[in-house]
Amino acid sequence: MSPVLDTAFIPPRDREEVVRNAVWDSVVAVDIDHRPAAEDLSVRIGLGTVGPLRICSARATAVTIRRTERLAREDEEPAIFLGLQVTGTSLVAQNGRECVLGPGEFAVYESIAPYTLLFEEGVDHHFLRFPRAALALPDRLLRDTGSVTLGPGNPTARLAFSYFSRLAADDALHQGVHADAVVEPSVELLRAVLTTQHGNSDLARGPLESTLGLRITQYIRAHLADPDLSAARIAAAHDISVRHLYAVLSGLGISLGDWIRTHRLAECRRELSGPSGRLRTIAAIRRRWGFVNATHFSKVFKQAYGLSPRAWRDQNHSLRDSGDSGILGDRDRTFERYHLG
Repeated sequence: MSPVLDTAFIPPRDREEVVRNAVWDSVVAVDIDHRPAAEDLSVRIGLGTVGPLRICSARATAVTIRRTERLAREDEEPAIFLGLQVTGTSLVAQNGRECVLGPGEFAVYESIAPYTLLFEEGVDHHFLRFPRAALALPDRLLRDTGSVTLGPGNPTARLAFSYFSRLAADDALHQGVHADAVVEPSVELLRAVLTTQHGNSDLARGPLESTLGLRITQYIRAHLADPDLSAARIAAAHDISVRHLYAVLSGLGISLGDWIRTHRLAECRRELSGPSGRLRTIAAIRRRWGFVNATHFSKVFKQAYGLSPRAWRDQNHSLRDSGDSGILGDRDRTFERYHLG
């Protein structure tokens, strides 16, 4: 997430106003009650957009955020907010219901009704704003699923947390064709979470089917290192037949075996050029990512990247040893000093 605001570089007397204006202009109009005194107040915010979706990633000292009845009435574009808890805990209250969020959990709430967000331990949170009309869900369903803790108990919500956390953090997904490509899957995935949580099988069927390909590829990515990853296991994890699995992937232009091999090779390349490339043997790295035969691994790696695994590792570590890393490291440390990490 691109850094936008860091109160460390704002005079204490101006911090509350600057934060308020940034949130009002980019996210939503709310009252913000900071717990610490101005000189101890710390807020770091990154903002992004993905088509019609708005994203705010925030780390801050303790705060209470209130969307008052007056502000809710003035909303020009009704929205649904998705709040993802990264670390610590928070509380969401709306329409007479409260829920507590822990790491890996999230909740939704609406802009057209008053709500309160309580961050007693400080803020480490991703906020995503969706146009309410884009979800095309009944009012009753949105009310019933609002201010409800969503997370590990709902497999679709579990996937959604990983997906939306990545979407919030990865600037490359906020630009050009990548942003265009993820808008519809993002909307449909949130629809799938809310409809399955509500238990409405008719409404859930459409978004679940439309996001099936996304859920399958996310599952494969998460289990790339598993030696027993197979078509049968992937299909069983999604309650579909192997034949249906291949049909879904074919519709996406994906050959399962090639896709898995390509992404496993990419992980091997990443490890070989990273710090672990020095500490672990090539054999250990290839076995970790499912390549049993050393000759076959060397062959497909060279076909993919033009170098053998050993040559790739040696080339990257010789560049790092030449002193380039010192320059890059200084630049990165300077960036971190003035911006969000």
